[in-house]
Amino acid sequence: MKYKNFKYITLFLLLAAITVSCVQDEDLIQVNPNESSSESFWKTDADAIKGLNAAYSSLLNEGTYMRSSPLLLDLKGDDTRSNSPWGSMKNVGYFNSNVTDPAIYGWAYREYYQGINRCNQVILKVPSIVFTDSNLKDRILGQAYFLRGLYLFHAVNMFKSVPIPLDLSVYHPQKTQAEGWAQVISDFKMAADLLPSSYANLTGIDTKDLNGNPIKGRATKGAALGYLGKAYLFTKDFDNAKITFKQVIDLGVYSLVSNYGDNFSDSNENNAESLFEVQFSRAAGGVGLSWGGIPASDWGKTSARAITYGARAFGFTDVQPTFTLFNEFQVEKTKTGALDPRLDATIYYKKPGGATPIYQTTFELQYQNSPADLNDIYCKKYENGGGAFSNEYDWRSGINERLLRYADILLMYAECLNETGNTSGAYTYIQMVRDRANLPDLAVVKPSMNQAQMRDQIGHERFLEFALEGHRFDDIRRWGWLQDPVKLAWLKSRDVEFNSYTTGREFFPIPQLEIDTNKFPFTQNEGY
Repeated sequence: MKYKNFKYITLFLLLAAITVSCVQDEDLIQVNPNESSSESFWKTDADAIKGLNAAYSSLLNEGTYMRSSPLLLDLKGDDTRSNSPWGSMKNVGYFNSNVTDPAIYGWAYREYYQGINRCNQVILKVPSIVFTDSNLKDRILGQAYFLRGLYLFHAVNMFKSVPIPLDLSVYHPQKTQAEGWAQVISDFKMAADLLPSSYANLTGIDTKDLNGNPIKGRATKGAALGYLGKAYLFTKDFDNAKITFKQVIDLGVYSLVSNYGDNFSDSNENNAESLFEVQFSRAAGGVGLSWGGIPASDWGKTSARAITYGARAFGFTDVQPTFTLFNEFQVEKTKTGALDPRLDATIYYKKPGGATPIYQTTFELQYQNSPADLNDIYCKKYENGGGAFSNEYDWRSGINERLLRYADILLMYAECLNETGNTSGAYTYIQMVRDRANLPDLAVVKPSMNQAQMRDQIGHERFLEFALEGHRFDDIRRWGWLQDPVKLAWLKSRDVEFNSYTTGREFFPIPQLEIDTNKFPFTQNEGY
């Protein structure tokens, strides 16, 4: 806008110097045919796809899944710890984010709303476009509703009382968390109604890339229903959550992959267990990193998660598993007396009598001269440590971030059964997840649990199945454990970072810039 004003003033002064003729303002306003604008865009189905792709691209930014969102979701749980030298990062785990320093949490807030704005453009502009394929139009709108619901889900879940933009205005008032959840639910309902269960047998410009290859990663009915059920669960509407999760199961589209570790590497992405994942690739785009939220021509499509969570000497080690997690994996052995196989897929550690591969060496050889590191534990999920790379220092991980897995649907459905009085029915769906880990029949080893006992069992099952995947603290918060003195004391015994918790700090602060610049009044979250 400033650039256009400068051109206008320069042209006006030049004309005034060489002529005494009257020049009207409208005579000076010219439309550049080579420059897209809101008026010249949103004319074709191809424009609609471009707008939708822009809404997806906000998932790849620094504030979202390129780096910040996994940190914000992981660090407050009792499955992680941080000794990062960067205070803004370490403070997340200690419930001590600073209102005056918006690093990490402020970037996430900014880019959730960038994504929401892009979705709003699609939702508001696409209906007026004439499509020859009405199904394509529905799919585009369905994906926009899904993505808006997802960005808003994160904003409401992490920041509590936030604006709910449904138009393209610059300013929006703060809403209650209940109003936020209501909009999230509404968006996911719309998405579920409009989206297909699969794109496999569909034709259209949204199904193939320029080379004719199938496009992967677009939101489906299953993804929308999965997140709709999750929103119901987070608001304790167990009846509707139960119905919705059963709809996902009954689609018959999803199943658990046999190898648990395939959910966290680049070898089996977009597999049968994945309802929705963020698409990263070392081969796509340029070599730049997605810093700052505004796209640049050299941006790649890679993630900085691997280097941030990487083991000592291979990454920054800003995030590590807790020994509480490591020890809980060893509480129950498999049917053959072995360790839970999910341990080796989740954590790098020194194995008794063995050589543990890590990148292009072994754990024992790498740390043989450093007893502290040799006896420490490190994150393995989402790391490129299988031997193809020597470390993570190029900042360019291509591993997709799996946001919602079928295992989560099964355990959330079991939770809903338990909460609605069918505790015995919960065993079946829990065991489906346990079977992959070759764990004993829960109905045999812990028969006839009551509702409260089953709640604790589900907490244990979820702790191990989804460690380092951004679910644990969401569970802690929604279960009310921080308000329960007994549970809070238990959490403190498992993770010293909980000693820093004070009331209200289960949510992040509203960024001060939002409060200072929004023309509507804002109330800061409790505890800040």
